[in-house]
Amino acid sequence: MSLPRPLARLAVVVTAAAVAVAASAGLASAHVSVSSPDATPGGYGKLTFRVPNESDTASTVKIRVQFPTDTPLASLRTQPLPGWTATTTRTKLDPPVTDDDGTAITEAISVVEFTAAAGGGIGPGEFQEFSLAGGPFPDAESLTFPVVQQYSDGSESAWIEPTVDGQAEPEHPAPVLSLAAAQAADTSAAPTGEAAAHSHGNEVSSAPAGVALFLSILALLGAIAGVVLGLRASRRTVSS
Repeated sequence: MSLPRPLARLAVVVTAAAVAVAASAGLASAHVSVSSPDATPGGYGKLTFRVPNESDTASTVKIRVQFPTDTPLASLRTQPLPGWTATTTRTKLDPPVTDDDGTAITEAISVVEFTAAAGGGIGPGEFQEFSLAGGPFPDAESLTFPVVQQYSDGSESAWIEPTVDGQAEPEHPAPVLSLAAAQAADTSAAPTGEAAAHSHGNEVSSAPAGVALFLSILALLGAIAGVVLGLRASRRTVSS
């Protein structure tokens, strides 16, 4: 049995709105991101890199994370992840960096690489999280971690472009970690840019995603109004 025309029209618009909302959510979750529940300047904390797979045909098989050497983390440990192997690269610091305790740091981990076991990886439509613990974090508002994502077909996505306040987000932004204490120092100021997107470990919608959602809601409300008016007109026709 076919639906009345007004109801059929509503069903079409609702489906389109759902697709638009789903697409807008995808825009917000496509980038590699980093978050921490407890990272503060001078303290130690956990870092979590969230890596979505963007390919429809290949799996993500390797993640290479670059750590800063101008403000190095003296201690850095990887959390075991079944199906993945973590390796680290240490770099000599010239000149050495002195930490808060006055100890000279002559070398630090500059790269952490996660490699999937043969036949494994992050499949299409999936994501994975890679966690580390370390510190002390520098006295800074944020830290940037360039990431290179490698796929099973040999292609790569380099998430290394800097995000600049007041400018549009680049196509492949490097993950940025906002340090909690730096944000708490000025609670009246809302975080902006990439820092806002990952300040509490949650990804937020970009401007295009918000616009798509707003337009979808307007379309849905318009369709409902059309159905109501259509049903009223049908009743008048029947009664006359």
